[in-house]
Amino acid sequence: MNLPTIKQLRYFVALEKHKHFGNAAKSCFVSQSAFSVAIKELELQLGAQLVDRTNKSVTITRTGREIANHARHCLRDLEYLAEVARSDQKPLTGRLNLGIIPTIAPFILPKLLPVLRKQYPDLQLYLREDTTQSSHTSLIEGELDLILIALPYKLSNVEIMPLFKDHFSLACHKNTKLLNPEKYSLANLPKESVLLLEDGHCLRDHALSACKIRNQDTVSRFAASSLLTLVSMVDSDIGITYLTDMAKHSSLLQDTNIKTYPLDKKSYREIGLAWRKGSAREEEFKMLGDVLVNLDKG
Repeated sequence: MNLPTIKQLRYFVALEKHKHFGNAAKSCFVSQSAFSVAIKELELQLGAQLVDRTNKSVTITRTGREIANHARHCLRDLEYLAEVARSDQKPLTGRLNLGIIPTIAPFILPKLLPVLRKQYPDLQLYLREDTTQSSHTSLIEGELDLILIALPYKLSNVEIMPLFKDHFSLACHKNTKLLNPEKYSLANLPKESVLLLEDGHCLRDHALSACKIRNQDTVSRFAASSLLTLVSMVDSDIGITYLTDMAKHSSLLQDTNIKTYPLDKKSYREIGLAWRKGSAREEEFKMLGDVLVNLDKG
């Protein structure tokens, strides 16, 4: 019996994910023609039509969806096999694929990378910045080894290592006309005065929850796509926002007229690492977690 190759399985999983031959081929770093040939060969080997093709769209058949699901499991098992083989090696050496969210990456990485280069010179760290949901999907599908995220966040089939708390502060123009920050009260927030990141960024949900924003009328209908945009609007006194210690102590507020005010100690998000359940590299990931904890203490 001719069995599918690992390459064919990876290609088909990518096609099932992207629903587009060109985008899937690009994600696999291969030409579209070579990608299409590999998918066709997979269908011939299995004796089943996995894809309905038209000029404008790609539809995965019912059989194709089932094959893609099993292919993901096969690829995860192969990843685990490789992890087991690496487990006898020196810890934190070789390739490590780390996913990290945009509201953590610019503040943690400049401190983390020099430490890792010094303590673990044989570690090859590959980074991917994305939202929590996309990072979790990539983790489960085996594209990432672990992810650095903000909690709480509902995640399935992972082990989580909480690291440290990242407290929120009120951030506004130092001469804001919107409110008196010295006498800040949720009840006195003007309508649409709270500026937040757009949906998809967990910092938005964490800010709403941790800072106890219940009245949605106080939240602006305009949402920023990045922290830099958010800070620029606050600096223009268009609204107020909530920034964490991580951002507050960075260069983000440098050369702005923004001033921060601490909130209740219960207003925080928690930074943590997550990896697939049963990973053979769990002890390595915990070592990396310890490095991050020590960074925060420093």
